[in-house]
Formats: sequence, structure tokens, C-alpha cells
Amino acid sequence: MLDEQKIERINQLAQKKKTVGLTEAETIEQQELRQEYLKAFRQSFRGQLDKIEWTD
Repeated sequence: MLDEQKIERINQLAQKKKTVGLTEAETIEQQELRQEYLKAFRQSFRGQLDKIEWTD
């Protein structure tokens, strides 16, 4: 997964968006961080699914 600093930044931007809004640069940063987070999540989830063994 992502390091704690990036996850913390995602949360900071989400909170700021709810309260005062984001600048254009912050919106772009938020989108990039979210995409990076989703990519890491998908890789992790795919790894978990690949480890599943089906038995009858």
C-alpha cells in the first residue's frame, strides 16, 4: 500500500474539500493521490485473490 504520509495527505485534502474547498492545484493533487491509492489497493487485492485455492 501507500506510505502513511500519502494517506494522511489524502485525508487532509478530503477534509479541506468538505470545509473550505480546494484550489485547482489541490484538486489535481487529490486526483493523482486517489489514483495511486486505487492502483495500490487493486494490486494488493489481486494478490489476495491469487492466493485463494479452490477446493471441493
